[in-house]
Amino acid sequence: MNMRGWQFFAFGSAFFAGLTAILGKVGVQGINSNLGMFIRTVVVLAMTALILTFRGQWAKTEGLNTHSMIFLVLSALATGMSWLCYYRALQLGPASKVAPVDKLSVAFAILLAVIFLGEKLTWKTMIGCAFVVIGSVVLALG
Repeated sequence: MNMRGWQFFAFGSAFFAGLTAILGKVGVQGINSNLGMFIRTVVVLAMTALILTFRGQWAKTEGLNTHSMIFLVLSALATGMSWLCYYRALQLGPASKVAPVDKLSVAFAILLAVIFLGEKLTWKTMIGCAFVVIGSVVLALG
């Protein structure tokens, strides 16, 4: 399989997101889900700082402007809300049902990309999105 760079990282993201569901489900047993998210966030922060340090990228700030900062902060707030909801859902429900519902984010991302980024909505995208939604609903209700 010949993958472009983005495809390799997208598959990596999917794998690690799946692993996150299992590890997170076990991790929040018996503790407050918000505390679990805080611990996870501290580890992500430390890991990212180490990567920046080892790659010598702390000083590379070209292109970092007010516009970028505003949207990165908004993205971080959305991520935080997503994680808070996700960890609480994992605490309350089975990972095998929570994770598929979480993957409805694919449909939301496609819809928002069309509306706000002007991306094209092709038949392939619509059919694929429909399969994701149907699959998520079937897995969540099954």
